[in-house]
Amino acid sequence: MARDEKLKERWEILVEKLSNQFSDGDPLEIDGIIYLVGVQELGNFHRSFKKDEKVNLMHIAICRLLEPYGYYDFDFFDEEGWPHYKVKEQLPPLKAGEQSVLMKEAVVNYFLEKQYIT
Repeated sequence: MARDEKLKERWEILVEKLSNQFSDGDPLEIDGIIYLVGVQELGNFHRSFKKDEKVNLMHIAICRLLEPYGYYDFDFFDEEGWPHYKVKEQLPPLKAGEQSVLMKEAVVNYFLEKQYIT
């Protein structure tokens, strides 16, 4: 199976599985899945977040997702337990489609690593 086909198949399985677990029947969009990664990385599951904290969760997730690609490096946890990353390499300019494929690939790889999907 071609790489893109395998990614598409895994992405669809992941969206269905996460949507069944965290959504009210509507398929989760990529932003919602990235948010879930941020919550997972923070490890503080049973609380509500303010708007600025939600933005920070998305940032944490993006850093964590792109860390294996060499763009970010984990730096430290602050006194409240929030992870911080430092930029290793700037992302190259990407077209919207390329950015979407990169993020989907990074999300799929994250959930493969966590053994949430196979």
